[in-house]
Amino acid sequence: MSVHFDERSGVVPCKTPWGSWYQTMEEVFIEVNVPKGTSAKEVRCQLGSRDIELKVGGQEIFKGKLFGTTVSDEATWTLEDKCLIQIILMKTNREAGNCWSSLLEGEYGANAWVQDQMQRKLTLERFQRENPGFDFSGAEISGNFQGGGPDFSSLQK
Repeated sequence: MSVHFDERSGVVPCKTPWGSWYQTMEEVFIEVNVPKGTSAKEVRCQLGSRDIELKVGGQEIFKGKLFGTTVSDEATWTLEDKCLIQIILMKTNREAGNCWSSLLEGEYGANAWVQDQMQRKLTLERFQRENPGFDFSGAEISGNFQGGGPDFSSLQK
């Protein structure tokens, strides 16, 4: 479901010195630019439920404690066109209110505007899941969207 929503609505990337990261309700995507011609043998990527480490050619790109917990068995990394590493982490908490403000604790944080846009996007993604007959991909949202937006679960259907 989220893949189709992202294709229509785009992503909100958080730029970093090595590339960028972005998120959906379910996943965190990390894109790392590496020197052209990099081979998979040069990449050392350790993906844990709370920790991550990436080295390329023996040089550390990043290492630390993730902002949130992930399902380590479902984490993957790929080397694309020998110049881009894409890492996909599956969040354990897949609620719209679980918007990571940084990739690692205290590092690679989103500025206030990017954080606001990420939270808006996750809230719209939640609305899309709750209302599959509607298309929220081009919608704008204002008001109470922090923490995943308003809770309509107590309303009668």
